[in-house]
Amino acid sequence: MVSRKVSRRRFVAGTAAASTVMVAAPFVRGAYAAGKLSLGFWDHWVPGANKATEALVKEWADKEKVEVTLDFITSQGNKLLLTTAAESQAKSGHDVLAFSTWLPSRYSEQLVPMNDIMEPLIKENGAVNGTVEYLGNLKGKWLAVPATVGSQIKGPCSRIDLMKQLAGIDVQAMYPAGAAPKADAWTLDAFLKAAEACNKGGHAFGLGLGTTSDSVDTAGAIFHSFGAELVNAKGDITVKSDNVRKALDYYKKLMSFLPEDAPAWDDASNNKWLVSGKGALICNPPSAWAVAKRDAPKVAEQCWTHGFPAGPAGRFGPFLPYFWGVWNFSKNQPAAKSLLTFLSQATSAEKMVQASAGYDLPSFEKLTTFKTWAEEAPPKGTLYHYPNPHNHQKLSIAAAPAPHKIAEQIYTQGIMTQMVVRHGKGEAMEKTLDWASQEIEGFMRN
Repeated sequence: MVSRKVSRRRFVAGTAAASTVMVAAPFVRGAYAAGKLSLGFWDHWVPGANKATEALVKEWADKEKVEVTLDFITSQGNKLLLTTAAESQAKSGHDVLAFSTWLPSRYSEQLVPMNDIMEPLIKENGAVNGTVEYLGNLKGKWLAVPATVGSQIKGPCSRIDLMKQLAGIDVQAMYPAGAAPKADAWTLDAFLKAAEACNKGGHAFGLGLGTTSDSVDTAGAIFHSFGAELVNAKGDITVKSDNVRKALDYYKKLMSFLPEDAPAWDDASNNKWLVSGKGALICNPPSAWAVAKRDAPKVAEQCWTHGFPAGPAGRFGPFLPYFWGVWNFSKNQPAAKSLLTFLSQATSAEKMVQASAGYDLPSFEKLTTFKTWAEEAPPKGTLYHYPNPHNHQKLSIAAAPAPHKIAEQIYTQGIMTQMVVRHGKGEAMEKTLDWASQEIEGFMRN
Protein backbone atom coordinates (compact mmCIF):
# COMPACT_ATOMS: atom_id res chain seq x y z
CA MET A 1 0.00 0.00 0.00
CA VAL A 2 1.26 3.47 -0.84
CA SER A 3 0.25 6.22 1.55
CA ARG A 4 -0.24 9.85 0.73
CA LYS A 5 -0.52 12.46 3.46
CA VAL A 6 -1.63 15.86 2.31
CA SER A 7 -1.52 19.08 4.30
CA ARG A 8 -3.13 21.27 1.69
CA ARG A 9 -2.72 25.03 1.79
CA ARG A 10 -5.57 26.85 0.09
CA PHE A 11 -5.40 30.01 -1.95
CA VAL A 12 -7.34 32.83 -0.23
CA ALA A 13 -6.29 36.30 -1.32
CA GLY A 14 -2.67 35.36 -1.19
CA THR A 15 -2.85 33.85 2.28
CA ALA A 16 -4.37 30.62 3.50
CA ALA A 17 -5.22 28.29 6.32
CA ALA A 18 -3.81 24.80 6.48
CA SER A 19 -5.66 21.59 7.05
CA THR A 20 -4.38 18.04 7.17
CA VAL A 21 -6.29 15.44 5.20
CA MET A 22 -5.69 11.71 4.93
CA VAL A 23 -6.71 10.32 1.56
CA ALA A 24 -6.80 6.96 -0.15
CA ALA A 25 -3.64 5.52 -1.61
CA PRO A 26 -3.20 6.54 -5.25
CA PHE A 27 -1.90 3.15 -6.33
CA VAL A 28 -1.20 -0.33 -4.99
CA ARG A 29 1.39 -2.88 -6.03
CA GLY A 30 1.84 -6.47 -4.92
CA ALA A 31 5.53 -6.94 -5.72
CA TYR A 32 8.29 -4.37 -5.46
CA ALA A 33 11.29 -5.35 -7.53
CA ALA A 34 13.19 -2.11 -6.96
CA GLY A 35 12.47 -1.55 -3.28
CA LYS A 36 10.86 1.37 -1.46
CA LEU A 37 11.17 5.14 -1.73
CA SER A 38 9.83 7.84 0.60
CA LEU A 39 9.19 11.33 -0.78
CA GLY A 40 8.55 14.61 1.02
CA PHE A 41 7.43 17.27 -1.47
CA TRP A 42 6.28 20.85 -0.99
CA ASP A 43 2.51 21.11 -0.62
CA HIS A 44 1.37 23.41 -3.39
CA TRP A 45 -1.03 26.22 -2.62
CA VAL A 46 -2.53 26.21 -6.11
CA PRO A 47 -5.55 23.91 -5.76
CA GLY A 48 -5.09 20.73 -7.77
CA ALA A 49 -1.41 21.31 -8.57
CA ASN A 50 -0.27 18.39 -6.41
CA LYS A 51 -2.20 16.00 -8.65
CA ALA A 52 0.26 16.38 -11.52
CA THR A 53 3.14 15.42 -9.24
CA GLU A 54 1.19 12.43 -7.92
CA ALA A 55 0.41 11.24 -11.43
CA LEU A 56 4.02 11.55 -12.55
CA VAL A 57 5.31 9.70 -9.49
CA LYS A 58 2.77 6.95 -10.10
CA GLU A 59 3.81 6.68 -13.75
CA TRP A 60 7.45 6.31 -12.78
CA ALA A 61 6.76 3.89 -9.91
CA ASP A 62 4.59 1.65 -12.07
CA LYS A 63 7.35 1.41 -14.65
CA GLU A 64 10.22 0.94 -12.20
CA LYS A 65 8.29 -1.27 -9.75
CA VAL A 66 9.10 0.86 -6.71
CA GLU A 67 6.88 1.17 -3.66
CA VAL A 68 6.51 4.91 -3.02
CA THR A 69 5.26 6.84 -0.01
CA LEU A 70 4.47 10.42 -0.98
CA ASP A 71 3.95 13.18 1.62
CA PHE A 72 3.04 16.75 0.77
CA ILE A 73 4.41 19.00 3.50
CA THR A 74 3.11 22.53 3.92
CA SER A 75 5.51 25.43 4.24
CA GLN A 76 2.99 27.23 6.44
CA GLY A 77 4.17 27.48 10.01
CA ASN A 78 7.65 26.46 8.80
CA LYS A 79 6.55 22.83 8.80
CA LEU A 80 8.74 21.91 5.83
CA LEU A 81 11.69 23.73 7.38
CA LEU A 82 11.18 21.93 10.70
CA THR A 83 10.83 18.58 8.95
CA THR A 84 14.14 19.15 7.19
CA ALA A 85 15.91 20.03 10.44
CA ALA A 86 14.44 17.05 12.27
CA GLU A 87 15.42 14.58 9.55
CA SER A 88 18.92 16.02 9.39
CA GLN A 89 19.42 15.52 13.11
CA ALA A 90 17.82 12.07 13.22
CA LYS A 91 19.55 10.93 10.01
CA SER A 92 16.28 9.29 9.13
CA GLY A 93 13.17 10.23 7.20
CA HIS A 94 12.36 10.76 3.56
CA ASP A 95 14.72 9.60 0.85
CA VAL A 96 13.90 12.62 -1.31
CA LEU A 97 12.92 15.96 0.21
CA ALA A 98 11.99 19.37 -1.14
CA PHE A 99 14.48 22.03 -0.08
CA SER A 100 13.62 25.70 -0.25
CA THR A 101 15.97 28.36 -1.54
CA TRP A 102 18.90 28.41 0.92
CA LEU A 103 18.62 24.93 2.40
CA PRO A 104 20.77 22.87 0.00
CA SER A 105 23.88 24.74 1.13
CA ARG A 106 22.86 24.54 4.78
CA TYR A 107 22.67 20.74 4.56
CA SER A 108 25.36 20.27 1.94
CA GLU A 109 27.33 17.72 3.96
CA GLN A 110 24.30 15.43 4.19
CA LEU A 111 23.17 15.55 0.56
CA VAL A 112 24.10 13.09 -2.16
CA PRO A 113 25.97 14.81 -5.04
CA MET A 114 23.79 15.25 -8.12
CA ASN A 115 26.42 15.91 -10.81
CA ASP A 116 25.57 12.64 -12.54
CA ILE A 117 21.99 13.90 -12.95
CA MET A 118 22.56 17.60 -13.51
CA GLU A 119 25.22 17.38 -16.20
CA PRO A 120 23.05 15.33 -18.61
CA LEU A 121 19.99 17.46 -17.78
CA ILE A 122 21.86 20.67 -18.58
CA LYS A 123 23.09 19.16 -21.82
CA GLU A 124 19.52 18.20 -22.73
CA ASN A 125 17.51 21.15 -21.37
CA GLY A 126 20.01 23.99 -21.54
CA ALA A 127 21.84 25.88 -18.82
CA VAL A 128 20.20 26.70 -15.52
CA ASN A 129 19.94 30.33 -14.50
CA GLY A 130 22.67 31.92 -12.40
CA THR A 131 20.65 31.90 -9.19
CA VAL A 132 20.19 28.13 -9.35
CA GLU A 133 23.92 27.75 -10.02
CA TYR A 134 24.71 29.99 -7.02
CA LEU A 135 22.37 28.19 -4.64
CA GLY A 136 22.62 24.63 -5.88
CA ASN A 137 26.26 24.16 -6.87
CA LEU A 138 28.88 24.41 -4.15
CA LYS A 139 32.51 24.21 -5.29
CA GLY A 140 31.59 22.08 -8.28
CA LYS A 141 29.25 19.78 -6.38
CA TRP A 142 25.59 19.87 -7.36
CA LEU A 143 23.81 19.63 -4.01
CA ALA A 144 20.30 19.07 -5.37
CA VAL A 145 18.18 19.18 -8.52
CA PRO A 146 16.16 22.36 -9.22
CA ALA A 147 12.48 21.58 -8.81
CA THR A 148 9.85 22.85 -11.21
CA VAL A 149 7.25 22.81 -8.44
CA GLY A 150 7.41 25.90 -6.24
CA SER A 151 10.10 27.76 -8.18
CA GLN A 152 9.00 31.27 -9.12
CA ILE A 153 9.97 34.70 -10.44
CA LYS A 154 8.64 37.66 -8.47
CA GLY A 155 8.46 40.19 -11.26
CA PRO A 156 6.04 43.08 -11.71
CA CYS A 157 2.37 42.38 -12.23
CA SER A 158 0.85 45.63 -13.51
CA ARG A 159 -2.67 46.86 -14.05
CA ILE A 160 -2.89 47.50 -17.79
CA ASP A 161 -5.55 50.18 -17.40
CA LEU A 162 -4.08 52.07 -14.44
CA MET A 163 -0.54 52.14 -15.79
CA LYS A 164 -1.85 53.51 -19.08
CA GLN A 165 -4.24 56.05 -17.55
CA LEU A 166 -2.09 57.31 -14.69
CA ALA A 167 1.51 56.76 -15.84
CA GLY A 168 1.17 56.79 -19.64
CA ILE A 169 2.79 53.36 -19.93
CA ASP A 170 1.37 50.61 -22.16
CA VAL A 171 2.71 47.47 -20.50
CA GLN A 172 1.28 45.21 -23.23
CA ALA A 173 3.15 47.14 -25.92
CA MET A 174 6.28 47.14 -23.78
CA TYR A 175 6.03 43.38 -23.17
CA PRO A 176 3.96 42.04 -26.09
CA ALA A 177 2.56 38.52 -25.83
CA GLY A 178 4.42 36.12 -28.10
CA ALA A 179 7.27 38.51 -28.86
CA ALA A 180 10.46 39.86 -27.36
CA PRO A 181 10.21 42.84 -24.99
CA LYS A 182 10.40 46.39 -26.29
CA ALA A 183 11.40 47.74 -22.91
CA ASP A 184 14.53 49.85 -23.35
CA ALA A 185 12.69 52.77 -21.77
CA TRP A 186 11.57 50.66 -18.78
CA THR A 187 14.22 51.88 -16.37
CA LEU A 188 14.34 52.59 -12.65
CA ASP A 189 13.79 56.27 -13.44
CA ALA A 190 10.66 55.42 -15.43
CA PHE A 191 9.55 53.11 -12.61
CA LEU A 192 9.94 55.92 -10.07
CA LYS A 193 7.95 58.36 -12.20
CA ALA A 194 5.21 55.77 -12.69
CA ALA A 195 5.09 55.09 -8.95
CA GLU A 196 4.67 58.81 -8.28
CA ALA A 197 1.93 59.20 -10.90
CA CYS A 198 -0.01 56.14 -9.72
CA ASN A 199 0.24 57.24 -6.10
CA LYS A 200 -1.13 60.67 -7.00
CA GLY A 201 -3.94 58.90 -8.86
CA GLY A 202 -4.91 56.91 -5.78
CA HIS A 203 -3.46 53.57 -6.89
CA ALA A 204 -0.01 53.28 -5.34
CA PHE A 205 2.44 50.53 -6.24
CA GLY A 206 2.05 47.70 -3.72
CA LEU A 207 5.69 47.14 -2.77
CA GLY A 208 6.26 45.99 0.78
CA LEU A 209 9.12 47.13 2.99
CA GLY A 210 8.81 44.41 5.62
CA THR A 211 11.24 41.61 6.35
CA THR A 212 9.37 38.77 4.67
CA SER A 213 10.29 37.25 1.35
CA ASP A 214 8.28 39.38 -1.10
CA SER A 215 9.65 42.65 0.28
CA VAL A 216 13.21 41.34 0.48
CA ASP A 217 13.09 39.96 -3.07
CA THR A 218 12.04 43.30 -4.52
CA ALA A 219 14.75 45.10 -2.57
CA GLY A 220 17.30 42.55 -3.77
CA ALA A 221 16.46 43.19 -7.41
CA ILE A 222 16.69 46.95 -7.00
CA PHE A 223 19.99 46.71 -5.10
CA HIS A 224 21.39 44.44 -7.83
CA SER A 225 20.22 46.97 -10.44
CA PHE A 226 22.62 49.46 -8.86
CA GLY A 227 25.39 46.89 -8.47
CA ALA A 228 24.95 47.23 -4.71
CA GLU A 229 26.32 44.30 -2.66
CA LEU A 230 26.34 44.14 1.13
CA VAL A 231 28.92 41.34 1.12
CA ASN A 232 30.95 40.25 -1.89
CA ALA A 233 31.67 36.71 -3.05
CA LYS A 234 34.88 36.60 -1.01
CA GLY A 235 32.99 37.39 2.19
CA ASP A 236 34.16 41.00 2.51
CA ILE A 237 31.62 43.46 3.92
CA THR A 238 30.96 46.03 1.18
CA VAL A 239 28.05 47.93 2.74
CA LYS A 240 29.83 51.29 2.67
CA SER A 241 30.02 51.61 -1.10
CA ASP A 242 28.76 54.26 -3.49
CA ASN A 243 26.44 51.74 -5.14
CA VAL A 244 24.75 50.89 -1.84
CA ARG A 245 24.34 54.60 -1.14
CA LYS A 246 22.77 55.10 -4.57
CA ALA A 247 20.35 52.22 -3.99
CA LEU A 248 19.26 53.66 -0.63
CA ASP A 249 18.81 57.16 -2.04
CA TYR A 250 16.67 55.75 -4.84
CA TYR A 251 14.58 53.71 -2.41
CA LYS A 252 14.05 56.76 -0.19
CA LYS A 253 12.41 58.52 -3.12
CA LEU A 254 10.39 55.44 -4.03
CA MET A 255 9.26 54.91 -0.43
CA SER A 256 7.49 58.28 -0.43
CA PHE A 257 5.13 56.99 -3.14
CA LEU A 258 4.29 53.65 -1.47
CA PRO A 259 1.49 52.90 1.03
CA GLU A 260 2.29 54.37 4.44
CA ASP A 261 2.09 50.99 6.14
CA ALA A 262 4.44 49.29 3.63
CA PRO A 263 7.10 48.68 6.35
CA ALA A 264 4.59 46.45 8.15
CA TRP A 265 3.59 44.40 5.10
CA ASP A 266 3.95 40.64 4.94
CA ASP A 267 3.74 38.32 1.94
CA ALA A 268 -0.06 38.46 1.86
CA SER A 269 -0.28 42.25 1.86
CA ASN A 270 0.73 42.90 -1.74
CA ASN A 271 -1.62 40.17 -2.98
CA LYS A 272 -4.52 41.77 -1.14
CA TRP A 273 -3.53 45.20 -2.43
CA LEU A 274 -3.80 44.05 -6.03
CA VAL A 275 -6.95 41.95 -5.63
CA SER A 276 -8.73 44.78 -3.81
CA GLY A 277 -8.26 47.02 -6.84
CA LYS A 278 -6.08 49.52 -4.95
CA GLY A 279 -2.76 48.71 -6.56
CA ALA A 280 -1.39 49.62 -9.98
CA LEU A 281 1.59 47.25 -9.64
CA ILE A 282 2.97 44.60 -7.33
CA CYS A 283 5.97 42.25 -7.57
CA ASN A 284 4.80 38.68 -7.24
CA PRO A 285 4.45 35.34 -9.02
CA PRO A 286 1.00 34.78 -10.60
CA SER A 287 -0.63 33.78 -7.31
CA ALA A 288 -2.28 37.18 -6.79
CA TRP A 289 -3.58 37.19 -10.38
CA ALA A 290 -4.95 33.68 -9.89
CA VAL A 291 -6.86 34.78 -6.79
CA ALA A 292 -8.16 37.79 -8.70
CA LYS A 293 -9.49 35.46 -11.41
CA ARG A 294 -11.69 33.88 -8.76
CA ASP A 295 -12.49 36.79 -6.44
CA ALA A 296 -12.12 39.92 -8.58
CA PRO A 297 -12.34 38.97 -12.27
CA LYS A 298 -12.46 42.59 -13.43
CA VAL A 299 -9.07 43.12 -11.79
CA ALA A 300 -7.66 39.91 -13.29
CA GLU A 301 -8.68 41.02 -16.77
CA GLN A 302 -6.35 44.03 -16.40
CA CYS A 303 -3.26 42.22 -15.07
CA TRP A 304 -0.05 41.83 -17.06
CA THR A 305 3.10 40.12 -15.75
CA HIS A 306 6.39 41.42 -17.15
CA GLY A 307 10.05 42.21 -16.49
CA PHE A 308 11.77 44.39 -13.92
CA PRO A 309 12.97 47.92 -14.71
CA ALA A 310 16.65 48.25 -15.60
CA GLY A 311 19.16 50.14 -13.47
CA PRO A 312 22.73 51.30 -13.99
CA ALA A 313 24.06 47.74 -13.49
CA GLY A 314 21.41 45.99 -15.57
CA ARG A 315 17.97 44.40 -15.35
CA PHE A 316 17.42 41.84 -12.59
CA GLY A 317 14.41 39.66 -11.78
CA PRO A 318 13.97 38.03 -8.34
CA PHE A 319 14.03 34.23 -8.66
CA LEU A 320 13.28 31.82 -5.81
CA PRO A 321 13.94 28.19 -6.65
CA TYR A 322 12.93 25.03 -4.87
CA PHE A 323 15.18 21.99 -5.05
CA TRP A 324 14.78 18.23 -4.69
CA GLY A 325 17.59 16.66 -2.70
CA VAL A 326 18.50 13.14 -1.60
CA TRP A 327 19.80 12.53 1.92
CA ASN A 328 23.04 10.56 2.14
CA PHE A 329 21.32 8.27 4.64
CA SER A 330 18.73 7.30 2.01
CA LYS A 331 18.59 3.52 1.57
CA ASN A 332 17.55 3.69 -2.08
CA GLN A 333 19.65 6.37 -3.72
CA PRO A 334 19.57 4.82 -7.23
CA ALA A 335 15.76 4.90 -7.27
CA ALA A 336 15.75 8.45 -5.91
CA LYS A 337 18.04 9.65 -8.68
CA SER A 338 15.99 7.82 -11.29
CA LEU A 339 12.82 9.55 -10.11
CA LEU A 340 14.42 13.01 -10.06
CA THR A 341 15.72 12.49 -13.58
CA PHE A 342 12.20 11.56 -14.71
CA LEU A 343 10.59 14.55 -12.95
CA SER A 344 13.12 16.87 -14.62
CA GLN A 345 12.27 15.86 -18.19
CA ALA A 346 10.60 18.49 -20.36
CA THR A 347 7.40 16.44 -20.63
CA SER A 348 7.14 16.13 -16.84
CA ALA A 349 7.93 19.80 -16.23
CA GLU A 350 5.26 20.88 -18.70
CA LYS A 351 2.60 18.86 -16.88
CA MET A 352 3.54 20.53 -13.59
CA VAL A 353 3.45 23.98 -15.18
CA GLN A 354 0.05 23.27 -16.67
CA ALA A 355 -1.37 21.96 -13.38
CA SER A 356 -0.23 25.09 -11.54
CA ALA A 357 -1.77 27.40 -14.18
CA GLY A 358 1.70 28.67 -15.04
CA TYR A 359 2.88 29.39 -11.47
CA ASP A 360 5.70 26.82 -11.40
CA LEU A 361 8.93 27.44 -13.28
CA PRO A 362 11.60 25.05 -14.56
CA SER A 363 15.10 26.43 -14.15
CA PHE A 364 16.48 25.22 -17.47
CA GLU A 365 16.95 27.59 -20.41
CA LYS A 366 15.02 25.50 -22.96
CA LEU A 367 11.97 25.00 -20.72
CA THR A 368 10.62 28.56 -20.70
CA THR A 369 8.29 28.46 -23.69
CA PHE A 370 5.54 26.01 -22.73
CA LYS A 371 2.17 26.89 -24.26
CA THR A 372 0.58 27.34 -20.82
CA TRP A 373 2.27 30.73 -20.38
CA ALA A 374 1.17 31.91 -23.82
CA GLU A 375 -2.41 30.74 -23.43
CA GLU A 376 -3.30 31.54 -19.81
CA ALA A 377 -6.02 34.18 -19.52
CA PRO A 378 -7.56 36.62 -18.89
CA PRO A 379 -6.19 38.47 -20.72
CA LYS A 380 -4.61 35.96 -23.07
CA GLY A 381 -0.85 36.14 -22.88
CA THR A 382 -0.81 37.70 -19.42
CA LEU A 383 1.87 35.22 -18.31
CA TYR A 384 3.89 35.00 -21.52
CA HIS A 385 6.83 36.99 -20.12
CA TYR A 386 6.64 35.48 -16.62
CA PRO A 387 9.23 32.72 -17.27
CA ASN A 388 11.70 35.17 -18.88
CA PRO A 389 11.54 33.42 -22.28
CA HIS A 390 13.79 35.94 -24.03
CA ASN A 391 16.44 36.13 -21.27
CA HIS A 392 15.48 39.77 -20.97
CA GLN A 393 16.63 40.02 -17.37
CA LYS A 394 19.21 38.33 -15.18
CA LEU A 395 17.54 36.18 -12.55
CA SER A 396 18.87 36.98 -9.11
CA ILE A 397 18.34 36.60 -5.39
CA ALA A 398 18.79 39.17 -2.63
CA ALA A 399 22.12 39.01 -0.75
CA ALA A 400 24.00 37.24 -3.55
CA PRO A 401 26.90 36.86 -4.23
CA ALA A 402 27.80 36.62 -0.54
CA PRO A 403 28.85 33.21 0.82
CA HIS A 404 25.70 31.22 1.56
CA LYS A 405 25.91 31.23 5.36
CA ILE A 406 26.08 35.03 5.45
CA ALA A 407 23.70 35.61 2.54
CA GLU A 408 21.01 33.48 4.13
CA GLN A 409 21.10 35.57 7.29
CA ILE A 410 21.07 38.86 5.36
CA TYR A 411 18.05 37.55 3.47
CA THR A 412 16.05 36.07 6.36
CA GLN A 413 16.67 39.07 8.62
CA GLY A 414 15.60 41.48 5.88
CA ILE A 415 18.72 43.63 6.28
CA MET A 416 18.14 45.44 2.97
CA THR A 417 14.56 46.42 3.70
CA GLN A 418 15.48 47.43 7.24
CA MET A 419 18.15 49.72 5.78
CA VAL A 420 15.60 51.19 3.38
CA VAL A 421 13.10 51.94 6.14
CA ARG A 422 15.70 53.39 8.50
CA HIS A 423 17.10 55.73 5.87
CA GLY A 424 13.70 56.43 4.36
CA LYS A 425 12.39 57.63 7.72
CA GLY A 426 15.21 60.11 8.09
CA GLU A 427 18.16 58.28 9.59
CA ALA A 428 21.46 59.61 8.28
CA MET A 429 22.99 57.52 5.51
CA GLU A 430 26.23 56.75 7.37
CA LYS A 431 24.35 55.72 10.51
CA THR A 432 22.26 53.28 8.46
CA LEU A 433 25.39 51.86 6.84
CA ASP A 434 27.10 51.53 10.24
CA TRP A 435 24.09 49.64 11.59
CA ALA A 436 24.04 47.23 8.64
CA SER A 437 27.80 46.63 8.90
CA GLN A 438 27.51 45.80 12.58
CA GLU A 439 24.61 43.42 11.95
CA ILE A 440 26.54 41.57 9.26
CA GLU A 441 29.66 41.40 11.43
CA GLY A 442 27.49 39.72 14.03
CA PHE A 443 26.37 37.13 11.49
CA MET A 444 30.00 36.36 10.72
CA ARG A 445 30.80 35.75 14.38
CA ASN A 446 27.97 33.24 14.80
